[in-house]
Amino acid sequence: MRIVLEDGISFDAERLKTEPWMSYLYYTEHHAVNMERVEVVEQVSGRETLSYVLRTLAVLSLDAKAGKVTPGEAELVKLVLEWSEVSKGGTVKEREEWRARGYALDIHNLASAEIFLEDWDAQGEEKMASVLASTELPGGQVAQVNRDLVALIIRTHGLIGQALRGEVAVKENEPLLEVKRMLGEEAALRVLSVLNHSIIGGVSLDLWQKVGAEAESLLRRILSGDLSEFTTRERMTRLDERLAEADEGLAALFEKEIFPKYELWYYQAAFADFGISQVEWLLRKMLEKTPEGVTYLSFKPLSDGLYYDYQGKKHLNIYKERIIEKYIRDNSTSNVELVTMCVGRAMLVDFRFTPVCEKLIDFCVEAERSGLLTFEKSITVLYDMFGFRRDAFDRLNNEEKYLATMNASEESTKNSIIAYVTGQTVVDVGSGGGVLLDLLEKEYPEKTIIGTDISDNVLQVLDKKKAEEGHAWTVRRHNFCEEAFPEKVDAILFSSILHEVFSYTETENGRFDIASVERALQNAYDSLNPGGRIIIRDGVKSPVDGSTAIEIMFKDPEGMEFFENYVRDFEGLKDIEDKKIEIDKAAGKVRADANFAREFLYTYTWGKQSYAHEVQEQFGYFTIEEFRKFFERLGAKVLRCESFLEPGYVTHLAPKVSLSPDKFPDSNCIVVVEKSKNQG
Repeated sequence: MRIVLEDGISFDAERLKTEPWMSYLYYTEHHAVNMERVEVVEQVSGRETLSYVLRTLAVLSLDAKAGKVTPGEAELVKLVLEWSEVSKGGTVKEREEWRARGYALDIHNLASAEIFLEDWDAQGEEKMASVLASTELPGGQVAQVNRDLVALIIRTHGLIGQALRGEVAVKENEPLLEVKRMLGEEAALRVLSVLNHSIIGGVSLDLWQKVGAEAESLLRRILSGDLSEFTTRERMTRLDERLAEADEGLAALFEKEIFPKYELWYYQAAFADFGISQVEWLLRKMLEKTPEGVTYLSFKPLSDGLYYDYQGKKHLNIYKERIIEKYIRDNSTSNVELVTMCVGRAMLVDFRFTPVCEKLIDFCVEAERSGLLTFEKSITVLYDMFGFRRDAFDRLNNEEKYLATMNASEESTKNSIIAYVTGQTVVDVGSGGGVLLDLLEKEYPEKTIIGTDISDNVLQVLDKKKAEEGHAWTVRRHNFCEEAFPEKVDAILFSSILHEVFSYTETENGRFDIASVERALQNAYDSLNPGGRIIIRDGVKSPVDGSTAIEIMFKDPEGMEFFENYVRDFEGLKDIEDKKIEIDKAAGKVRADANFAREFLYTYTWGKQSYAHEVQEQFGYFTIEEFRKFFERLGAKVLRCESFLEPGYVTHLAPKVSLSPDKFPDSNCIVVVEKSKNQG
């Protein structure tokens, strides 16, 4: 009988009776997966490590068939791979017994070597030696050499990759020189090269393509006896690309207090979603708690608790993150505290929340999943009460998730607006997920491209994206509603952002005040060099005379409830007193003013999950003619000013509704204006 694991990898069930390493990994109840590599939290079963080991063995098999190692060397690597991860497995009882024997299970390479040696002794030296009799090792001491050799390679496996990631010092690979002594230089190079290929390729063959050559180069350097370290700055950048621009104080912290003393485990998984200043604070606080004798800092407990599933995928638990940020800002343990636990030479790092905060987090997660505006408002009120929100623009949900949704319209025409860019310096206002920044950089690599936003959430997401993907564009905080840009520029793009300015800016007349849009455009116009351009892609208001209405027939049974919620929750279109709303629940149809119907339809497009955010926005604020007249008053030359229907809306809505008249109203517009060369 074959057993099929969750990722489709299968093996003969009889092997569980004869191969202890496999039994440890299959029957485990321990979840040891790296959260960096998890896509769905609820699908974590505990057998991910077994799947990984089987993948490493598959890579080894291909290398052996290709003749990259001798048959005996392949057997050696095979044994190392089989036992290298066993400390991540085991039943509860087995893990308790291992801990009682002093095995540092949280430093899996060391503990796995101990478990291997224990099993070797239990099986009997003669039997285990026969497994490796063909390794062709020198000196005639096959059994003793193999026992020590396998344990040595298990202890050091993966350290090449960790050195490349900046997690450990290069000198931690010094025991590989002993492998060279035992095997000879050529055999050691073959064995360790294939081992690294298996370890990294087992994670991802794409990852091997990315780092394989560098891993090979580092291995050869180490076997030659060169254990020189990367510079502090280079190692910091390898650990976290955002650290490339860290100040001297943080660089000194790594150089003097962290790199010489500690190996860093699961750093990226734990800290990728925190700002660098927050990471620095946490590291300094953590070092205060680190006792003598600790050499391993493991952030795995922290990373394990930072994520949850939303819409079927892993997402950062933004609610936990905000509470931790509050702890960092105020250095107060009233809601959460940094906790550490030492196990041998390893210190495990995590946060402990008060019972009230645990319940608050649980409520917010479930409320977000509901998509209801009333729950989102409740979340905001609760987090404001505790002082957990970053700023007034903090949506208290996953910014990356929201931005990805807004950028995902497959038939979007937003890309076309970059053709109107002119000059050297380009500003993308409200850069969101960075889609236009990427397009601008690709199309105009020679230009200076600047993204702006007023939300800490967005700026943090963009900083992370820039560091991870190596972009040349920059981002900064700026609000055109408040002031012109600090320097003159040649092109300013407003892509799907002015309707947010209109919907969220608080004025003396409240929200939905067209003066906020006019002020932002005036400041942008004042920021242009002569001949510079403002380029707009956004929603557009329907040019109706007040008597036009649209009838909507729902094909989706949930549509009527969505509409009734929208009538209750939508606060826009303050200039339309009579919205002509008629509801015929029995017939499954409604009738409303054309602009109200349009606003509803293009909110309905995004579905229930985005409702709580989208219902707070009015997508159309100017008609095409109002756009034209406004810019003519500024003295601008109007190069393009037209409305259109975004095809993606029809694609998404056609299965849900039918309309009378049978025509979807225009949803979007493109407006391009140029500043006179005579205007300063």
